[in-house]
Amino acid sequence: MKKMLSLSLLFLMIGLTGIESICAQVGYGNRYGRQRSTVPQIQDTPKPPEPMTAEEMVDERMPSISETLELNPFEEAVVRTTLIKYVQKKLELQILELEPQKMREEYEKLGKLQNEEIKAGLPEEKYEAYLELEKNRFKAKRKKKEKKKKKNKE
Repeated sequence: MKKMLSLSLLFLMIGLTGIESICAQVGYGNRYGRQRSTVPQIQDTPKPPEPMTAEEMVDERMPSISETLELNPFEEAVVRTTLIKYVQKKLELQILELEPQKMREEYEKLGKLQNEEIKAGLPEEKYEAYLELEKNRFKAKRKKKEKKKKKNKE
């Protein structure tokens, strides 16, 4: 009788622990198993860098302009506000996505207006130095493009 009782207790204990581990594996009770969400996890996609504003673009160029032209604070303020105004207009033109010919014409108009305003705010010698500075920047860009074209042709 004692053997029978101890044997039945042994089977009962094995049965209870077996049932609990089976339930945990299946997911009833979630005591031992890892809980999984039914909603799929989306990985964070890197955000594209935000385009620079007109003020940021001008602020980036202003130290070299004011250093090269040796501008006083008033002249620097005139040049800065003028550049911000026209860079903003050029950015707005880019958003419109006009035809290339029309876009070129509008850029030329804006360039002329910008130069007129800067000429009105700067002495003649500093204005000439500003024009020379702008010409040098454009020549450097053209040289880079020409080098790339030559490499591509080879």
